[in-house]
Amino acid sequence: MKIAVNTRLLIHNKLEGIGWFTYETLRRMVASHPETEFWFIFDRKPDPSFIFGNNVKTLVLRPPARHPLLFVIWFEWSLHKALKRIKPDLFLSPDGYLSLRSDVAALAVMHDLNFEHFPADLPLLVRWYYRFFFPRFARHAERIATVSAFSKQDIHTQYQIPLSDIDVLYNGANELYEPVDEEVRQEVRDKYTSGCPYFMFVGSLHPRKNLARLFTSFDLFKQETDNNIKLLVVGEKKWWTKNIRDSYEMMRCKDEVIFCGRLEAAQLHLVTASALASVYVSYFEGFGIPIVEAFRCGVPVITSNVTSMPEVAGNAALLVDPYSERSIAEAMIELAGDENLRKELVEKGLVRARVFTWDKAAARLWESVLKTIDSSS
Repeated sequence: MKIAVNTRLLIHNKLEGIGWFTYETLRRMVASHPETEFWFIFDRKPDPSFIFGNNVKTLVLRPPARHPLLFVIWFEWSLHKALKRIKPDLFLSPDGYLSLRSDVAALAVMHDLNFEHFPADLPLLVRWYYRFFFPRFARHAERIATVSAFSKQDIHTQYQIPLSDIDVLYNGANELYEPVDEEVRQEVRDKYTSGCPYFMFVGSLHPRKNLARLFTSFDLFKQETDNNIKLLVVGEKKWWTKNIRDSYEMMRCKDEVIFCGRLEAAQLHLVTASALASVYVSYFEGFGIPIVEAFRCGVPVITSNVTSMPEVAGNAALLVDPYSERSIAEAMIELAGDENLRKELVEKGLVRARVFTWDKAAARLWESVLKTIDSSS
């Protein structure tokens, strides 16, 4: 069997949500199926660490697909020609992008449809690309995989794809994530927050991550409590909008907010495991890997009561209304002041984390691969 894979999001030292999904599932599938020939298709020279076995062949296509107009060229011309040459049994796209011109059976992994619900959060050309092409990708795919029951239902509702053609495979979290001892926690606090405990946010600083309300909520928390707790924000200011900036600038306690930029996996693990709690209050997520990362680290979680987040959190987190600064602030106040509640959530989170592993995700993705090939033959 020959499988071609869109691996353009495997970028050394720059893996984000879908990139991590691609990395963790593919390396397991390659190792588990040495009889299968995988063609990894990149848009730049790949790092050798992404060649997971002797059964992997690589192909670099131009131009680099980093802009909506270049997406069209890369997928509809460069990739189309490559697939005609490779003649795979299946094209697997972990980010959901397909070549509409290709007649190769396709399995598209669509993580979420946030752009259908909040199009204004995206630049105009990006918004156009997603809303024009993704309905077509969904109809063109032989099967679709997604990462939550919420997203499965959303894809069905938005694009009228039969539920029977959509598979759910939950994300996992890096096995690196585990609790650390108090000595390590204090070292991390000394490094980032002058020794103070901290609430933590991690993710791209994108409007749907709800940073604007998080800043206002933390300000309310600080004004109504007497403590030295900080807010540590981990992530690049790639989408730092006027609304987010204005919310931050209006804070009375903005000197209590610390930005540490993007962190590599090993350091991110230590920062996560040393937090007082993780505050992940997006207003839209297809899954929410930082929730599981915090669970694995024995860290309490505050997260939103909308979209996929209650599905992932189960009974192991405090759920809040992401549109209410008061709701978020009250959860912070409750967690900061109740050690027994923190211990209870830690215990529940460690149990809940066992549901979500990359081994399970890879096995279920492989099942989707086989279903796709069977249905197309």
